Amino acid sequence: MFNAKESKAASSESTGTNQIMTGTTITGDVVCDGNIRIDGILNGNLVAKGKVVIGPNGVIEGELNCQNADISGTVKAKVTVAELLSLKATSKLNGDISTNKLSIEPGANFSGACSMGGIVKDFAKHGAGAEKRAAQEKMA
Repeated sequence: MFNAKESKAASSESTGTNQIMTGTTITGDVVCDGNIRIDGILNGNLVAKGKVVIGPNGVIEGELNCQNADISGTVKAKVTVAELLSLKATSKLNGDISTNKLSIEPGANFSGACSMGGIVKDFAKHGAGAEKRAAQEKMA
């Protein structure tokens, strides 16, 4: 049905980066199977299986859940990142963070609580004493 050129074009489009450009405002939830870049405004939740890049003019007000994230803009949300969250110098994040790894450049503005690494997983599974138990297990 498709020749090789058409098949390659279709597959490369599906692996590209989705974009919300400057001047665009979306109200509602966005679900993305790949990567997404936000330079506009999203008033709603964002779930992405890939990397989320929020440009210097980008704004998210809602929950953010993704694999990796680079934030240069403004986020007023609960942020959950499976791997690496990078807060660039121009970023303003107001909300709680849950991530495996965190990188914060000088000048970034972060207000909220942060949970990261393996102790977070133990804490979620075993309650308030998990952090102390994890430290004791490491010493044993």
